[in-house]
Amino acid sequence: MPRDHMHPDQRSRAAAEAPLSSAETPFLELLARGASADAYEQPVLMARAEGRSTEWIVALEQAKLLALRVRSELEGRRRREAELSALFETAHDLAGLRDLDAVLQAIVQRARSLLGTDVAYLSLNDPARGDTYMRVTEGSVAARFQQLRLGMGEGLGGLVAQTARPYVTDDYFKDDRFQHTLTIDAGVRDEGLIAILGVPLTLGHHVIGVLFAADRRARVFEREQIALLGSFAALAAAALDTANLLTETRSALADLERANEIIRDRSGVIERASDVHDRLAQLVLHGGGVHDVAAAVSQVLDGTVEFTEVAATPARALEAARAEGHAVRHGDDWIAAVIAGGELLGALVLRGHPGLDPVDQSTLERAATVTSLLLLARRSAAEAEQRVRGELLDDLLDARDRDPRLLRERAARLYADLDSTHIVLAARLDVTSADADQEASARRRLWSAASHLAATRHGLAAARDGGTVLVLPLEGGDTATAVARRTARHLGTAVQESVTVGASAPVEAPAAHPEAVAAAYDESRRCLDALRLLGRSGDGAAAEDFGFLGLLLAGDRDIAGFVDRTIGQVVAYDERRGTDLLQTLDAYFACGMSPARTKDDLHVHVNTVAQRLERVGRLLGADWQSPARVLEIQLALRLHRLSAPTQR
Repeated sequence: MPRDHMHPDQRSRAAAEAPLSSAETPFLELLARGASADAYEQPVLMARAEGRSTEWIVALEQAKLLALRVRSELEGRRRREAELSALFETAHDLAGLRDLDAVLQAIVQRARSLLGTDVAYLSLNDPARGDTYMRVTEGSVAARFQQLRLGMGEGLGGLVAQTARPYVTDDYFKDDRFQHTLTIDAGVRDEGLIAILGVPLTLGHHVIGVLFAADRRARVFEREQIALLGSFAALAAAALDTANLLTETRSALADLERANEIIRDRSGVIERASDVHDRLAQLVLHGGGVHDVAAAVSQVLDGTVEFTEVAATPARALEAARAEGHAVRHGDDWIAAVIAGGELLGALVLRGHPGLDPVDQSTLERAATVTSLLLLARRSAAEAEQRVRGELLDDLLDARDRDPRLLRERAARLYADLDSTHIVLAARLDVTSADADQEASARRRLWSAASHLAATRHGLAAARDGGTVLVLPLEGGDTATAVARRTARHLGTAVQESVTVGASAPVEAPAAHPEAVAAAYDESRRCLDALRLLGRSGDGAAAEDFGFLGLLLAGDRDIAGFVDRTIGQVVAYDERRGTDLLQTLDAYFACGMSPARTKDDLHVHVNTVAQRLERVGRLLGADWQSPARVLEIQLALRLHRLSAPTQR
């Protein structure tokens, strides 16, 4: 019996008997794959669309609410894990404290990253001068702000120091709870700060400084964020206290020979750990790459360390390293998994070093963590820059009423100069696949390669009309044709496929004339179509190479058939006999159909010209020199010459 025709009691029993897990199943799957919150509405909407019973929909709604609570809890745990990890790393730095400035810098950097603020900074009290000074800043761009010295009790920091409690302001310049001064306000205004959170650094009952997190926009700091910054402040105070204690201890131990012997015994391990810490920190701060990390760790561990892709790493050992979260031994090698957000990115492999003490193993694992951060940072930066370049180019092509000043400013942030002369290029793959996913993947590779080329040439690139469009600067002495051919070769090599590129005529000052960019793009696409119609796929050419023929070739025309019908017999005769009838025809028309001038151009006797023209007449017909036939033959000659392979 259909469920909708059941008696109400029967439906209630059926709903009660239905396993609750069946209603929870779709939400468990969403939880397993980490779906967005919006996706949790789908099962309920589908059940309503299918006309499922009210009891079933109610069960789904309850399961949905439960799943969303679980998801919220998981997100909260992940966030807390990230915070705890950062605090642990900071505590670890503190435990191996050698450079106080490096530890304080790391604390400020991590506080800024986890709170997601524009700026973070730490100020310390100077009892000798009776004021407060900036010790560490992160994200600051204003020199005056970085060099601030404040009188005791001034500004938001003064309020924090007086009360030994955190203070937060949503709008610094409108807040009258603390003492404003011209010096502090000028520095804050230079930095562009609006919302500021400050927490005290305390040793015992004494405030020794303040840790700040600030944004250049209005913002409300949550209670958890205030508590997190307070934890970092406690670690910063501990670092300062530890540094003072270390100074006192080193002074006391200077006179004790036994203590010196103990220090010497452990100096190798400490120096090695410090060395790798300093090297990795310098690599990250100075934009080093994955292979730079491997080279640095190779020197520290006195071995060969390589970064390997997932496919080139022993699968079982790599999976074990991923599951255990530690480097594992594989024969005479050690393998540390490079993981980011659950994604396996590769591995760091220490070759031929079976004996590895715990400190060196930890060094290899730390290097793997730094490697994952570098890979993610490079990927995020590349994707963000590609997206920004594409958006600017889309605006040039589509929104032609954009303010030229804004276009110039946006381009300048990408190191592009839209006031110089550029050319517009249309690029397209010449291979189509029956598999839609493979074709989409090839197009993505083309767009990625074009974006990289645009970035290195200070130009722009975007995916468009099934291919890509590039706007590249035209250097002095270069031509649009040369740029088109180089681009076709470069992109073809990068994607390992044939890529055809059509180029427009030069466009001067694109920012001032966005409409010219759109027109140039249309011109480059016509040039691209002409190349493909002529059978020159994988080549590059500019509109100037075709003249008025570019307009004739813009549609879907049978070029090869036209050439074959018009002069095919002459082409075939030259190929069979090794003669020069085509060259003679070209010279004949170029010399105004004068045999006398033609023989001078070809450096042959006039009788030779006459004999060749007679042969042409027998091949093409007696009326080949009539006006209508002459036009067709000249056009066919031009098309045949353009479709011939170019010397590149």
